[in-house]
Amino acid sequence: MEQFLIANMAPIMFGALVVFLLSGFPVAFSLAANGLFFGLLGIELGLLQPALLQALPNRVFGIMANDTLLAIPFFTFMGLILERSGMAEDLLDTIGQLFGPIRGGVAYAVIFVGALLAATTGVVAASVISMGLISLPVMLRYGYDKRIASGVIAASGTLAQIIPPSLVLIVMADQLGRSVGDMYKAAFVPGLLLTAMYAGYVLAISIFKPHAVPALPLEARNLREPNGKSGVVSLLVLVALATAASFGFAEYYFSGHPTAKPDEIGIYSAGVGIIGAFVLAVLNRKLKLGLLSRMAEKVVFVLIPPLALIFLVLGTIFVGIATPTEGGGMGAAGALILAMMNRRLTFSLMKQAMDSTTRLSCFVVFILIGSSVFGLTFRAVNGDLWVEHLLTSLPGGQMGFLIVVNLLFFGLAFFLDFFELAFILVPLVGPVAEKLGIDLIWFGVLLGVNMQTSFMHPPFGFALFYLRSVAPREVKTSDIYWGAVPFVLIQIIMVALIIAFPNIVSVAEKTDMKEQLELKIETPMMQPESSGSEPQLNFSTEGETTAPSEEPQLNFSTDEEKK
Repeated sequence: MEQFLIANMAPIMFGALVVFLLSGFPVAFSLAANGLFFGLLGIELGLLQPALLQALPNRVFGIMANDTLLAIPFFTFMGLILERSGMAEDLLDTIGQLFGPIRGGVAYAVIFVGALLAATTGVVAASVISMGLISLPVMLRYGYDKRIASGVIAASGTLAQIIPPSLVLIVMADQLGRSVGDMYKAAFVPGLLLTAMYAGYVLAISIFKPHAVPALPLEARNLREPNGKSGVVSLLVLVALATAASFGFAEYYFSGHPTAKPDEIGIYSAGVGIIGAFVLAVLNRKLKLGLLSRMAEKVVFVLIPPLALIFLVLGTIFVGIATPTEGGGMGAAGALILAMMNRRLTFSLMKQAMDSTTRLSCFVVFILIGSSVFGLTFRAVNGDLWVEHLLTSLPGGQMGFLIVVNLLFFGLAFFLDFFELAFILVPLVGPVAEKLGIDLIWFGVLLGVNMQTSFMHPPFGFALFYLRSVAPREVKTSDIYWGAVPFVLIQIIMVALIIAFPNIVSVAEKTDMKEQLELKIETPMMQPESSGSEPQLNFSTEGETTAPSEEPQLNFSTDEEKK
């Protein structure tokens, strides 16, 4: 029996963890208890040394010293402040008025605002609850199908998981040992493409089932001009002027900085266009010039603040001015300023936001500590080698590995949260992916899109629970579940597209996260006593160590080629 346990400790340990998780025991304590129990069992069987567990304090202090994880409370606090500052309500009302005259207009507005909230809050609960409270009653009042309305809201809220500044991507970068900024850049295009696919689904519904997504009636459009016109032409002219200003600045900036990166040019030029539009709207309102319609002016004043916050956070990260942690700090400060400008920054709001941020941060840290305890013992019993052998022996090479891993994550997402998946499975499959030659940034974004489905899986998806908590009674739970199914299929199609067309996820220049340490140990040989010189031992980390040419040297170098 002892020999069987020693030979199969890794699979038994993994199986015990699955049993603990399915029993409903808290994830953090399941991980820690498994690690400690099998660590002690391994010591008792003579498989492990007692000194192994002495590494646990260093691991815990290493987690506490991880600067990357500071971005999680910053972005969470930013999202909660924005969610309670009235920004989501203003966005949904204004964009709903803009798209209202067309079929499915409110659904388009929900998707567009969901993407904007994702780029500013990064918190699924905040997005789903805000849009559920504001948009769902409006959509039901004007005849939207219950399933489509609930599915659009739940799916748009989950965009916060893949569009930066996503908490999933922060954790994924930390677990894979890659740069958070690179992970954000790589996930930007897939996030926008997924948003477009959601809008494409609503467009298809509006064509084949127009009665399910009707346009807003005329009496519901309250941003019209006194003469009855919508004012959209004025908005289009303003957009054209802002776009022309952006292109003009891009040409001017590139002529003076020919080596500038595309990210830098794009962010700076877009910022110029947005600032120009905002200044024109302010002058139009203060000087009463009458150049802009009510619709154009309202859209500018509602859209510019969140867009400015996006550029403050993501723009500084992409350009390289700030790290993700620093960007999160600026975003939190910006959210406080926006709430103050809207006169909604109260002591109660601050207390609620700080309480929720503290709970989520403690939840993440405790799971990370538990996963570190589990990972220490699991690697000590060669569990990583067992997983590697299991996955590398799959037929089909890289493709077989990707299919099996994505099916595994998709299946476990029915029962586990994305944090739990990231801390338990990603450290196991990441090294195998790297050994198979798979780029870990691409792999992280792929798993991020896959784990996004964990919020939409009936019957355990958290986004569905959030929506159920705020949905009116006439919306049945079955309506919410069936409404989520098409969007889960869209997310699966997105996973397949990333695998089929890897260039969807790409970063031009990746940050090297590996420390390069060059160590040389040089010792001169003993000289004759007549020379009067004593032997010297020289430890140097310099690329080249200067020594007298006439003295022979003994060089132990880590360089592949000695110069």
